[in-house]
Amino acid sequence: MSKINRLVILIVSILAVALIVPSATWSHSTVRMLEARHNSKMSPVIWVPGSSANQDRYDPVFKQLNSGKDKHSVLKITVNTNNKVEYTGSIRPNDRQPFIVIAFQDNKDGYPTIKKQAKWFNTAFNELTKRYHFNNFSAVGHSNGGLVLSFFLEDYNNAAETRMTKLVTMGSPYNSYENSLSNKTVMLNDLIDGRSKIDKDLSVYSISGSETYSSDGIVPLQSVEAGKYVFQNQVKHYTQLTFTGSDTEHSDLPSNPQVLDIIRKNILNDKDRNMQQNSGQNVQHKNTPITNK
Repeated sequence: MSKINRLVILIVSILAVALIVPSATWSHSTVRMLEARHNSKMSPVIWVPGSSANQDRYDPVFKQLNSGKDKHSVLKITVNTNNKVEYTGSIRPNDRQPFIVIAFQDNKDGYPTIKKQAKWFNTAFNELTKRYHFNNFSAVGHSNGGLVLSFFLEDYNNAAETRMTKLVTMGSPYNSYENSLSNKTVMLNDLIDGRSKIDKDLSVYSISGSETYSSDGIVPLQSVEAGKYVFQNQVKHYTQLTFTGSDTEHSDLPSNPQVLDIIRKNILNDKDRNMQQNSGQNVQHKNTPITNK
């Protein structure tokens, strides 16, 4: 064999090793990550605030939910407009259902901002899954926060390995500020067009307030109920609940005692608590279980 041939073989061998070693390292790392995600017992609850609200929006809610024997640690995240993710707080070891707030530096109202926030949410979500390796989660969104989570389901989470199992929306204006379901906005039509991407095993609880019998003081009742066009006959269970009476204004919904009981029972699986009955408060309950075949 000539020196040239031996040199060629040597170079090819070196290149082959150079390619195989990183590939094997990447493969083993990926397998370990997937195994960690598969075996993870963590199932966090991710909270998204609405317009003009920051990462502290749910502090009064967490205080009430943590008043019992079960304590949930709180991690707060703010995503800046440059995609930089800032963390406050921490997740306690062995906390299977920590609370994670994802807020946004740009928290203005409006459809373009909501779409950007869905993208920013996905940025934070990807960092979280790499850091904590959970394979499922629940989510709670107030006002536009519910819309952000809905667009995230359609635009980013439809092919992910980490799935949303339950979603609670509170006063989310699926049809913006329209009072009539016959006038569908561009945003609602876009959500309807993408609904087939939503996981069919998802359970959704859509909550509205009815301070004036037609709105919660800000969002029309008909706009919240427009969420049925997005979820009904697409997800496993879709439940609409409308609260009337005290503490049903738009900003009061997250701390409403009956809303908290819905979260305790259906998100936190706290079945030992009885649903609180507040004087002067009524609920209209529309339960629409859909089983997809």
